[in-house]
Amino acid sequence: MTENRMYPAVVSVACSADYTLVVTFDNGEQGLLDMEPYLDFGVFRKLQDPGVFRTVHISFDTIAWDSGADLDPEFVYKKCRITERRSKETS
Repeated sequence: MTENRMYPAVVSVACSADYTLVVTFDNGEQGLLDMEPYLDFGVFRKLQDPGVFRTVHISFDTIAWDSGADLDPEFVYKKCRITERRSKETS
């Protein structure tokens, strides 16, 4: 088994409309992650407050919020609807 991670790391995240995040990965892909379906569960309830939701940031290779909520990096990648793919070599 390889020690390399099996998913791309998050390199940027920004809030969009309606509890959607724009996520960019280190493999050049960018996608949209709709968080609305998860806002009624556990620690994610706090994210219903738009001010709290906007505190999203990168933590290690995934995303987290100041409220203490965070997401598994594999979940982020699997649930993102990829909207753009760029070559990693593009500089």
